[in-house]
Amino acid sequence: MTETAHHRTTRASYDEVAEDYDRLLRDQLANMPFDRAMLGVFAERVLDGGGGLVGDLGCGPGRITTYLEKLGLDAFGIDLSPQMVAVARQAYPGLRFDVGSMTALDLRDGSLAGALAWYSTVHTPPEELPAVFSEFHRVLAPGGHLLMAFKVGDECVHLDHAYGHDLSLDVYRYPPERISELLGRAGFEEVARLVRAADGPREGSPQAYLLARRPV
Repeated sequence: MTETAHHRTTRASYDEVAEDYDRLLRDQLANMPFDRAMLGVFAERVLDGGGGLVGDLGCGPGRITTYLEKLGLDAFGIDLSPQMVAVARQAYPGLRFDVGSMTALDLRDGSLAGALAWYSTVHTPPEELPAVFSEFHRVLAPGGHLLMAFKVGDECVHLDHAYGHDLSLDVYRYPPERISELLGRAGFEEVARLVRAADGPREGSPQAYLLARRPV
């Protein structure tokens, strides 16, 4: 997929906030029991299938990538923002982090046992989701699992300020039924779905987790 204006804006915004984003969110997982539960289920499914390489697609500063590694997965991260990747490499020098785009992953067909998209599609406009999900399907091996986390709703919220910085980001909220439908069209089958209430005004909307599988 050709890089668009929103790709460039998203990259620039996360390059700007990378260090403060890492500082503010690095230890947040300790207070997120639903996040840990779903990541644990994902890790178990991948390991039960024989394990293999797991891509944290849109990894940011690597906080979830390292958690996957602690769960026993052979995890690495890819992110659109070079500065996010630089922060991740410095924080977790024992793990692999690459600059790249979810719309054109530099990965062989069927090379992943698992793929994680942890809020990394929240800046993706609706018309681009089918191509992104097709790319996820391409890089997952048959029997491989995909875990997504995303914001629930049916609107776009524009951010002019976040993580202590002025920026410009569109944040898309999606109905879980729509995400499941698009994943199905891309060739996935849904395994599990969890929707929880917003954790106070900080989140602003319910949050969803969706586990899917590329059929054998």
